[in-house]
Amino acid sequence: MNLKFVEAFIWVVRLKSVTRAAEKLCLTQSAVSNRIAALESELGVELINRRNPHFRLSDAGERFMDYAERFLTIQREMRNELGTPDQQPFSLRVGAIESVLHTWLIPMVDALKRSFPPINFELTVETSPNLVEQVRRGSLDLVFSALPAQEEGLINETLEPFEMVFVGAETLAGPAPLELDALLRQEIMTFQRGSHPHLSLINALHAAGVYDKHVHAVSSISALALLAGSGFGVATLPRSVAERLEPINRIRVLATTLTLAPLPLHASYWNYPANPVLKQAIQEAVAYARGYGAEPAPRAEA
Repeated sequence: MNLKFVEAFIWVVRLKSVTRAAEKLCLTQSAVSNRIAALESELGVELINRRNPHFRLSDAGERFMDYAERFLTIQREMRNELGTPDQQPFSLRVGAIESVLHTWLIPMVDALKRSFPPINFELTVETSPNLVEQVRRGSLDLVFSALPAQEEGLINETLEPFEMVFVGAETLAGPAPLELDALLRQEIMTFQRGSHPHLSLINALHAAGVYDKHVHAVSSISALALLAGSGFGVATLPRSVAERLEPINRIRVLATTLTLAPLPLHASYWNYPANPVLKQAIQEAVAYARGYGAEPAPRAEA
């Protein structure tokens, strides 16, 4: 039995789609369909119920899925026991929100490159809903986002959240916290509308009894920092991001009496029993992300 055909079957089941599995495996839809058909011919049973308008396995397909995963586990164990480490180039498709890009994404990439010299990266920086959809579809192997990806077969881990703070021009910083009235006299900016930081800010204002303050939505962290540094107004940013951008954009973290909820962070990723090197790279990436929150981020040089 061809284990590449078995792997194709597993991804069709995980993603509930031949189209998505083909995209995931970098194959044509017909190639994936042919692999499933070859397995069915070899086994003499129908694995996928094609009479149902929605994706559904046959009874035999349900039973074979268990065998398929065991086949790939045995293959991995044989390689570990009898073979040599796979040094062939492989790709890791990582997606992250912009807050991760501005903190530890690049150091994480550097660390993985040292551990896995043949690794090639495909990096995507997007909003959390887009990242979740891409990993659910199998277009990405691993994402770091403010939302967990809910899909059968996906693994989710909750990571250390980002502390959110207000930042503004250096002239606004002082020894005493900025009172609510003083804060409201400034233009206020945050992330794109509907994002967690945007909703968190609106909720904080409502909790303080403020319902009529206009909030500017800006989709770029760099733009937020530039606008705040220019004196346009104050912005909400993760503290670790703000401290890195302080010397570059002439901004300062502002002590305020208005408290913001932290920005949650989740790692969502697929398990790869047939590719132990890729699986290990994903595990090391997640471990790096977990370790990041345990110590302060290094400050950028002026």
